[in-house]
Amino acid sequence: MVIALVVLIFSTALLFSYLQVTCRKIISRQFDQEYFQSIANANRLEFPSLQKSNEEFKPTLEYAHLRRVLRCDFLALTYLLKNVENGNKRYSNEERLLILYFYIQSLLLAVRRMLKLSDKKVILNLTSILQFFANVVGQRVDAVKFGTSPAECILNL
Repeated sequence: MVIALVVLIFSTALLFSYLQVTCRKIISRQFDQEYFQSIANANRLEFPSLQKSNEEFKPTLEYAHLRRVLRCDFLALTYLLKNVENGNKRYSNEERLLILYFYIQSLLLAVRRMLKLSDKKVILNLTSILQFFANVVGQRVDAVKFGTSPAECILNL
């Protein structure tokens, strides 16, 4: 019984470390330009200012407002991912994995807040996921805007 429990714990730890490494590799993908700022401005997303304030100094947002900002930006960006220049209206495998990772990081943020531990790194992880999503949306919009995408893939808003 003890050996089975140790194997289960070890396997779960390996699964989460594999998930984290894979998601970090996806997020580190380079885009030909930074699209996220224009998408954030156009949709009034707050994650860039949250990311900047978190990188420079300790954020002064209370947890409820922080959670609301991250959740609203996440919902807006996942909606745009699904509907902007996406003919099949489905998420890619990478996007699904990052959505799962966002939920896990959100849970980790809540746990770290309850335990009164530093949550700066988790907030930066969450905002980097949102930045990646905004870059993907911006790249798709740019492809439609300059006519480099197929004619059947149009803005489906």
